[in-house]
Amino acid sequence: MRLGHIDDGADPAGSTTREAYDWTAHAGGPGFGPGVNGPFTLVVDLAHATVTADRIADRLTDVLTKTHGVAHVTPPRTGPDGEVLVTTVVPTTGPQSAGTAALFADLTDTAVPDALEGTGARGYLTGSTAGQIEFRDTVGERLPLIIGIVLVAAFLLLTVVFRSLVIPLKAVALNLLTTAASYGVLVAVFQWGWGDRLLGLGEPVPIESYVPMMMFAIVFGLSMDYEIFLLSRIAEEWRATRDNERAVGTGLALTGRVITCAALIMTAVFLSFTGSPAVVVKMLALGLAVSVVLDATVVRLVLVPSLMFLMGRANWWLPRWLDRRLPHTTV
Repeated sequence: MRLGHIDDGADPAGSTTREAYDWTAHAGGPGFGPGVNGPFTLVVDLAHATVTADRIADRLTDVLTKTHGVAHVTPPRTGPDGEVLVTTVVPTTGPQSAGTAALFADLTDTAVPDALEGTGARGYLTGSTAGQIEFRDTVGERLPLIIGIVLVAAFLLLTVVFRSLVIPLKAVALNLLTTAASYGVLVAVFQWGWGDRLLGLGEPVPIESYVPMMMFAIVFGLSMDYEIFLLSRIAEEWRATRDNERAVGTGLALTGRVITCAALIMTAVFLSFTGSPAVVVKMLALGLAVSVVLDATVVRLVLVPSLMFLMGRANWWLPRWLDRRLPHTTV
């Protein structure tokens, strides 16, 4: 999955925003090249510089113009007090291109530090595109932590409620499977362009950086809702009969229709939003619709009862010492 930011270049063809974007990005004609839609602004702090601003400007211009992926660089200019040097770096690629993100990393990690080495000055890359790339990187780094915390919390809660270690572990693994599958559909449709014409997309786009995080929160809530609904009925029958096969069959028979109807309603609602002109809304709508369908059919009505049937009494295993220490509660 390649996270990024979706710009006006992904707007519907014929819209005013898309027309303006295309005209600006049309190199060799009336426009200025794709990078003009997402330039970087380089700000150099000269407060502790040990060489003159003119020399720093020359070094910056020389290094930046030779950097791969740079279309052109504006002449560096100093501020009124002479303590700041500013220049604009225009990439050869558009804002949502992987090449622009690679250029940002190259500038911040290599090019700018090399140009300012030994001068005492410090450089900062800013602008809307730079901010979006940094936001993407931050979300990408934190997403595994967010998912991990939620999964651990869910495991602990299910352990307390159902007095089992196997059931919570299975629930967490299957919820993670649903989330991963829905992410895969987003990558195939939006990033690889499989069937993108059906959704009115003009070209493949990266996955908006905050969409996976929002999707996980919503999908996990919905799938855990189904999980609790199904397992609570199975657990009730298990406590009454101590017959695992009967408990699984009864729980599935009494909750299957309700889960299916609820999933159909939510799927219809989510799919209705795929007609929105906003690409991010299409992403969320399709991802949520697919995840609900998978979770309500493949996971809740096939995998969960099948695994519980095969595991038998092992479903309800909990060490006695742990059972004594955990608080007792019911759904």
